[in-house]
Amino acid sequence: MSNQRPRTLKELRESGWRSRSVKEEIRSNFLRMLQSGEEVFPGIVGYENTVLPEINIALLAGHDILFLGEKGQAKSRLMRSLVQFLDAEIPYLDIPGCAVHEDPYHPITRAGKDLIAAKTEDQIPVAWWPRSERYAERLAPGTKFADIIGEIDPAKLALGTSLSAEDSLHFGLIPRMHRAIFAMNEIPELDELIQVGLFNILEERDVQIRGYPIKFDLDVLILFSANPSTFNRSGKVIPQLKDRIGSMIQTHYPLERELGVQIMEQEANLELGGEFPVQVPYFMKEIIEQISVCARKSKYVDHQSGVSARFSIANYRTMISSARHRGVRLGEKPAVPRISDLGHLHTSSVGKLELDMMGSSQMSEKQVLEAIIAEAIGKVFQEYVAVHGLDEISEVFSKGVKIEVGDMLPSSQYATRLKRVPKAWEKAFEVNAGESDAMRASCVEFVLAGLHATDRISRSAKHGRVTYET
Repeated sequence: MSNQRPRTLKELRESGWRSRSVKEEIRSNFLRMLQSGEEVFPGIVGYENTVLPEINIALLAGHDILFLGEKGQAKSRLMRSLVQFLDAEIPYLDIPGCAVHEDPYHPITRAGKDLIAAKTEDQIPVAWWPRSERYAERLAPGTKFADIIGEIDPAKLALGTSLSAEDSLHFGLIPRMHRAIFAMNEIPELDELIQVGLFNILEERDVQIRGYPIKFDLDVLILFSANPSTFNRSGKVIPQLKDRIGSMIQTHYPLERELGVQIMEQEANLELGGEFPVQVPYFMKEIIEQISVCARKSKYVDHQSGVSARFSIANYRTMISSARHRGVRLGEKPAVPRISDLGHLHTSSVGKLELDMMGSSQMSEKQVLEAIIAEAIGKVFQEYVAVHGLDEISEVFSKGVKIEVGDMLPSSQYATRLKRVPKAWEKAFEVNAGESDAMRASCVEFVLAGLHATDRISRSAKHGRVTYET
C-alpha cells in the first residue's frame, strides 16, 4: 500500500477495509489468480496432474493440510508457496509488547480488548503486517511445548504479574501466527503432549498453557509434513490429531525421467556460460537422473528413507564442476562432462543414500553407489545405442584393443586412441558427437562405459585413469 494507508482504527473503518479469516483470504486470492490464468505454483514441476489439483481443492475447502511424502519431494517448498495467496499486507493493532498481531475489529488478547475499551477509534494506532512475515515453520525434533504453544514467563512473575493473568504468559509460535500460516515439519517426531495441544488448536482454535484457561479464537492455517514410514507407524501420531487434519496430500518423485532432468536443471541453477563454459550432452543429464531412479529401486538402499531430488541436484553440480575443472586446466572451451567425471560423485552422494542393512551388509556405500551408476549407464546406453553394432565393437576389443580414459585426459587424445575402431563406432552410436573434440570424447566414454555396463568389455581403474579392454 501507499503512504496514505490508514494509521488509526477510525481511518481503517473509513477506508472500507473488511476483516476476514486467513483461510477466506487465501481462498479469495487463490480464486482470483486461478480465474486470471496466473501460474499459481511457479517452479513446481511434475505435480500438475497429481499433487497440485489436490492442494487446490484443499485450499478451497479451507482445510489444514498434511503433506505426506519421502524426503526431497518438495513438501517444504509447497508449504512455503502458500504464502503467495496471502494479502500483500494486513492491518493490526499496534500494541507495544503484544506478540499477537490483533485483528483491529476482533481482538483476542486481553491487551487488545483493553485498548479498544480505553480509547476512541481515532486514538487507536494501526500498523501493517507484510505477507513475508506471516509464515513460520518449525522442525519437530527438539521442539518443546513452549516453542510452539507457550509457557508461563518467570521474568514477568518476578516483576509481580499474577500467575492467573494472561500477561504472565509467553506465547509460542502458533499464537504469534494468529491470522497467518504455521508449518510443522516431520510431525511424527513431536512429543505426544505437543500433539495433544495441536489437536485442541485444530478443533477448538484455543490454547491451554499450564492449565490457564485461554480461550483464544485463533485464526491460523496449520500445515504439516511427514514421511509415510513414520506417519503410518502405530503410536507415532495420535489418532485424534490425524482425525483433525482436513486434507492429506501424497507427494511423489518424478514419474518420468525427463521431468526429473527438468527439476534437476532448474534447482541446480548453474551458469554454464561465462569465461569457462560447459556444454552438457543430454545423455549425461539423463544418466545423472537415472542414477537417482535406480537408487530408489535398488535392493541395497533403504526404500523407506527414499532418495531425495537433492541427490540428483548435488551430483549434477559435481559433474559440471569436474568438467569445468578440466576445461580450465587443459584450456578446453567448452568443457563437456564425461563418464569419467562421474568418478567424483561419491563426494556429493555420501550421506544421501541410506543403505538397507539386510541387502547391503557386505557392501560399502561407495560400492553400492558404483553399482547403481553402472546400472544407470547401462539403462541409458541401451536406449541410445543401436544393438546391431555392439557385436562388431566387442569383436574389435577381442583382438586386444585397450583404451584408456580419464577425467583429466585431453579431449584431442580420444580420436587417436579410437582410430582402430571407427566403422564399428559409427554403426553403434546414434548420438551426434558433433565436430567438437570434447563432445566426441564424452560420447566415446559413454559408449565404452555402456559396453562395460552390458558386459561386453572389461574395465579397470588405477590412479584416476580407466582402462577398457576384453
